[in-house]
Amino acid sequence: MTSMIHDIGYRHYEGRRLGRAYVMRSLYVHNLRAAFGLGRPARAKIMPFVLMGVMMLPAAGSLAAFAFAGQEEALIEYAAYAYIMQVIVAIFLATQAPVLASREVRYHVIPLYFSRPVGHLDFVLAKAGAMATALFALMATPITLLYFGGLVAKVPDPGERFLEYLGGLAGCVLYALVLAAIGMVIAAFTPRRGFGVAAVIAVYLISTTFVEIVQEIAEAQTNFTLQGWIGLAAPFNLVDIVQVRLLGADPSAGGIPPGTTGGLVALALCVLIVVGSIAVLYRRFRKAGLS
Repeated sequence: MTSMIHDIGYRHYEGRRLGRAYVMRSLYVHNLRAAFGLGRPARAKIMPFVLMGVMMLPAAGSLAAFAFAGQEEALIEYAAYAYIMQVIVAIFLATQAPVLASREVRYHVIPLYFSRPVGHLDFVLAKAGAMATALFALMATPITLLYFGGLVAKVPDPGERFLEYLGGLAGCVLYALVLAAIGMVIAAFTPRRGFGVAAVIAVYLISTTFVEIVQEIAEAQTNFTLQGWIGLAAPFNLVDIVQVRLLGADPSAGGIPPGTTGGLVALALCVLIVVGSIAVLYRRFRKAGLS
């Protein structure tokens, strides 16, 4: 009996090569879907969509009050909406950041990602960008409802309201970037989701409570300078300072630093938080990818 060797040769791939940009975009879309539980079991969709519904309720109620009473004061200010609903935003961040930042670390699958043409920085930017986009959608959707609902209800000065709406969207972008940066870093160092949720909530509660206590003491002692500057220590107060001093919004927090200088300092701190978090996440995921 004779044997035969068939040389079929090595066939090179001749199709379209999509490259790193496609991989990064796919990672971004996958993580954005995961933030809302899309493509996951039904129970994963409950929390994000319930929180989205809760975020919409004050906007709907505000529009209904304006439609019946005809008083412009019934409409919630766009720039103040995220600050008013900060507890809901914080819960969304606490529950969804671990989904994006800690699952791959926990199950040691990050090296599989880096076996493809995607860099460590691409991986970090895709995840952080998805979390920021999810937060932006959470905060921007109700104020968009407020704006277009107000137009339908014939709110006075639509041109001025449009500028306020754009300012509110800019604030939502800043809130999303700062909160996503903080939440993703915390979650990346707590591989178990329950610990990650608790850690994010703890950081929010501790910083907010600390700032409120110091501001009340400073106000009682008429130390309004301290009352304003201490707001830099809480993320929601920090962004509110930028909105008030640089975007012309009305203050929502208890104290605001004086002048444009206060706004520039707050903006610089926001940038530092975002850039610093990217650097920390880069080192974290790179280390996890080598393990």
